[in-house]
Amino acid sequence: MRQQRFERSIAKQLELDAPGLEVLDHLISRGPTTPTELAHRVEISTAAMTLVLNRLEDRGHVRRDRHPSDGRKLIVTASEAAAADAESLVQPLIGEVEAQIAAMSDEERATVAKFLDDLIRAYDRSTAG
Repeated sequence: MRQQRFERSIAKQLELDAPGLEVLDHLISRGPTTPTELAHRVEISTAAMTLVLNRLEDRGHVRRDRHPSDGRKLIVTASEAAAADAESLVQPLIGEVEAQIAAMSDEERATVAKFLDDLIRAYDRSTAG
């Protein structure tokens, strides 16, 4: 619930809806891609993706350019300003997490790492298929 609240806070500060934040996150973390690939990543229709991208582009968060090798396709890229704004909002949390990790002993870090790995596997098993 805290993660969801954090994401809602980031979305509000960036003036985004939830799908817009998810798309922007994909573009910032994975780099430019096509609208169709983005639609697959966030599991929405290509028509819905067009609406999300229109809103993001209207706010200056993304730009759409012609694909360099296939002029029929578009490539969507997060704007430098949007990436910088998102980073400035997320960086304080990252700094706090890094400080918590630095304060742990090697044994504590190993225990937490094992727990998180096990948790990820549990989520993966629960969503397999």
